[in-house]
Amino acid sequence: MGRGPWAGPVTACAVILDPATLPAGLDDSKKLSAARREALCKEIHKVAQVGVGEASVEEVDALNILQATYLAMRRAVSALPIQPDFALIDGNRIPPGLPCKAQAIVKGDSISASIAAASIVAKVTRDQQMVALAQQYPGYGWETNVGYGVKSHREALQNLGVTPHHRRSFKPIHKILCEEN
Repeated sequence: MGRGPWAGPVTACAVILDPATLPAGLDDSKKLSAARREALCKEIHKVAQVGVGEASVEEVDALNILQATYLAMRRAVSALPIQPDFALIDGNRIPPGLPCKAQAIVKGDSISASIAAASIVAKVTRDQQMVALAQQYPGYGWETNVGYGVKSHREALQNLGVTPHHRRSFKPIHKILCEEN
């Protein structure tokens, strides 16, 4: 989660569900309210094997967002308490270097319960990180915009400047830094 925001890490999650204890209401994280995502996230952690991985802002800037996303995905699979034989990947590409075979599924978070669970945990985890960063860097609205380039975030960048948590390789941030120099 978090490929598009201008600030913060990119976060991925891998989930192994037990079919006997599937949490009710699993769906694409974008279709759920924040409160429902948080409740499901807690339930997923109770009944499933969960691995979370992330790539830092520095890694996003050094590698590019796609390669950083792949890195976060590999880290998520490696963080599972047990290694899977097979992984279902949301999207149309399989990250290179996964420790198991995999299949990419376009719109997988609407099709697969395990992908939906992973998207929920990844989104909740990243959103919580951005809320915590908002306490350290007030004024950017990260507690609500979670780093996306909305109007209030753009205005804060103009007034407050770029933080260490902004992705310098992203055009809007790069442009601001070039203007400052």
